[in-house]
Amino acid sequence: MAAFNRGHVAPGATGPLAVLLKDESDSTIGGLWGSTLFGWLRIELLFVPEGQRGASLGSAIMQQAEALAIARGCIGASLDTYSFQAPGFYEKLGYSLVGVVANCPPGNSRYFMQKTFALAHDQ
Repeated sequence: MAAFNRGHVAPGATGPLAVLLKDESDSTIGGLWGSTLFGWLRIELLFVPEGQRGASLGSAIMQQAEALAIARGCIGASLDTYSFQAPGFYEKLGYSLVGVVANCPPGNSRYFMQKTFALAHDQ
């Protein structure tokens, strides 16, 4: 399957991508985990400890991950989040809604979002 998929897309940098949030003892306390594949960053997890939220750390982590993805040749990023998590946060960072699974989990929705990067040659 992997060979079939590679035959249909241009080669690009693939692999895991992480931006880690460390405490004063160099322990990982949060950050972003994802991967790049087929020219896109797939954000799988973003976590900022509750006591550190509201200090723009999440935005800084996202910006750093996007910069790393652009350096790998990515043209955009995608993620999913739930209605009770952070869709407004991602919208403020330029992500747009591309799909919704209603009542998942029951009483809430699952949102699929994407952002296309403004690359230097596009400006």
